[in-house]
Amino acid sequence: MSKSELKKEIGLVPALAIVIGMVIGGGVFFKPTAVFGATGAPGLGMTAWVLGGIISIAGGLTAAEVSAAIPKTGGMVAYLEETYGDVWGYLLGWAQTVIYFPANIAALGIIFGTQAATLLGLSDSMIIPVAIITIIFLTCMNSLGSKTGGAIQTVATAGKLIPLFAIIIVGLIKGDGGVVRLFPMTAVDHPIGTSLGSALVATMFAYDGWINVGAIAGEMKNPAKDLPRAIIGGLSLVMAVYLLINVAYLFVLPASALAATKTPAADVATIIFGPSGGKIITVGILVSIFGAINGYILTGMRIPYAMATENKLPFSNWLAKLHPTFKTPINSGILMAVISILLVFSGKFDQLTDLLIFVIWLFYVMTFYAVFVLRKNQPNLHRPYKVPLYPIVPAIAIIGGAYIILNTLFTQPMNAGLGLVFTLIGYPVYKSRKSKFKKVDDNIA
Repeated sequence: MSKSELKKEIGLVPALAIVIGMVIGGGVFFKPTAVFGATGAPGLGMTAWVLGGIISIAGGLTAAEVSAAIPKTGGMVAYLEETYGDVWGYLLGWAQTVIYFPANIAALGIIFGTQAATLLGLSDSMIIPVAIITIIFLTCMNSLGSKTGGAIQTVATAGKLIPLFAIIIVGLIKGDGGVVRLFPMTAVDHPIGTSLGSALVATMFAYDGWINVGAIAGEMKNPAKDLPRAIIGGLSLVMAVYLLINVAYLFVLPASALAATKTPAADVATIIFGPSGGKIITVGILVSIFGAINGYILTGMRIPYAMATENKLPFSNWLAKLHPTFKTPINSGILMAVISILLVFSGKFDQLTDLLIFVIWLFYVMTFYAVFVLRKNQPNLHRPYKVPLYPIVPAIAIIGGAYIILNTLFTQPMNAGLGLVFTLIGYPVYKSRKSKFKKVDDNIA
């Protein structure tokens, strides 16, 4: 095994756990506030959760065809390079390296620090130190090998499902709101178009993360078979959990109360479980976010590594080196941790999440459209899996993604503008390094 060759040791179960673990993070506990705050009514809020799930599943079914046909380490970077050319793959890899993964890790770190401080009775000044320590710790753990990171993910995923199902079961049984709190459908002072769009952006953060399992395709034992199963199976379970837990929330508290609190899950738990319920759920939230941070570090550190092996980034020689024993991209992990820690100091969870969702969905839509391009330009490409109901399912994914992008442009122009600026900064870097690119098989010391 060469120093730039990754071990193939990830099977279906760890991959499935990565999808579920990366999707079920902080969003399911915190985004109901944004969803019902944007819609002003429970019915439209639930519609946003349903549409978010449908778009995500359609996207998963569509992207799985591209993932299985191009099972390379780097995920979407490899897909876009194969479909549209080097520049688009580069811009995605750049955006993932400097915005998407670090912003996710930082935002989740801030939530983790906030919840840990609340549980332990610490002052708010400890939120950032706790977030930084968590990021550093998980970066170190993932440097010990993908098997170690996968094991953490599996345990965290199993642990987070317990409080989720507890809220669902007890909330549906003990909640006194019943079906009444699932209506009305809309609010008079909330325009349906923009309200649904804003709520959908919030749900997409809660659903986000599923496609990143493609970044570890090069380390999977059987990516062509297991990758589509992991994406589709994981998303189906996640959607069911999200719908049920939001119904449970509404059975216990009205939408107006959920919109007014920053901790909807803990508030619901306190009502149905008693005073100790809030603390129990806080522990569950910590486990969930811990697993989500781990998943983003596990997959995110592979992005700059994959680019560096082709000499595409400044300091590629350093970024492309693997740990001599564990064969993990430790230096790329350090880079990801440093950027994430810098973003942690902003302390702005919602702005970070809105920014990263806008940027990543630009590339998601390109990935979905790649199915059409590849089928036309490479009809003989080996496709172990094909998206069902073609072209209807890919069209749903593309239309849904376009709606998310356009709504963000109109309702949050500053976040959209920042995302575009940071992404486009990668273009002059691409031009300056293009003549130095190497093939994947080249050995970078």
